[in-house]
Amino acid sequence: MRLRDLAQLVRAPAALSVPGDAVAGATAAGTLDARTAGIAAASVCLYWGGMAANDWADRELDAVERPERPIPSGRISPDTALAIAGGLTVAGLALAAASGGKKTLATAGLLAGAVWAYDIKWKNSPAGPAGMALCRGLDVLLGASTGDLRKAARPALAVAAHTYAVTALSRREVSGTDRVLPALTMTATAAVATHAAGRGGGWLPAVLAGWYATRFGKAQREVLRHPDAARVRAAVGAGITSLPALQGALIARDGKPLVGAVVATAAPAAAKLARKVSAT
Repeated sequence: MRLRDLAQLVRAPAALSVPGDAVAGATAAGTLDARTAGIAAASVCLYWGGMAANDWADRELDAVERPERPIPSGRISPDTALAIAGGLTVAGLALAAASGGKKTLATAGLLAGAVWAYDIKWKNSPAGPAGMALCRGLDVLLGASTGDLRKAARPALAVAAHTYAVTALSRREVSGTDRVLPALTMTATAAVATHAAGRGGGWLPAVLAGWYATRFGKAQREVLRHPDAARVRAAVGAGITSLPALQGALIARDGKPLVGAVVATAAPAAAKLARKVSAT
């Protein structure tokens, strides 16, 4: 197994969208400190584990729709993919416990359960977008788990709403869509960006929220014009790689503008890497 095959299995570039969840949650809860780095690393492990589990669960469907993926192409066996998924999940739980203690481990356990439930059960059901939104919302709460989880409800809901829109689009990556879906997701993106910009939070949250809305909105506008599968895939990729800009806006709004700006820089980095290894 080559490193590139592993990167494709776990959709490595998409992990750049993950640490900002933990930072946003910790900032909102007032617990941003050295522990947050370990919690963010736990989130990345759980995310990568979920991506590997996703391909393992979809191996028969991918053999028809995406035969170039690592499992159907024969570059990674199903058993190896499942072992990678399980190992990364265990590693994520261990990192969560070591970084934040029992409460963080419990939250990580809920997140891991939601991730595997999505991959195995929810993904191909009507509950799919809500299930993925739940995973991302829990990821933000994981960052806040060393403090009061309730304080992180607002950024968790914002990230969850964004994730719902991206996941709704992703269900049409192969077949294409009609013009109703991108119109609805663009409306959701505008609402999320407006919320992230806030009122009286200074200029940086507004700038970062506008950057997020522009990056993701432009790709969705292309789907609205030409709702074919290729443009849907491009919009999903833009939704994933623009998430750090949204996280940065939320962090800046909650009083950490410099940290928010640093988190937002992951957006162009993720977009660049996604040209080499697909994030979707």
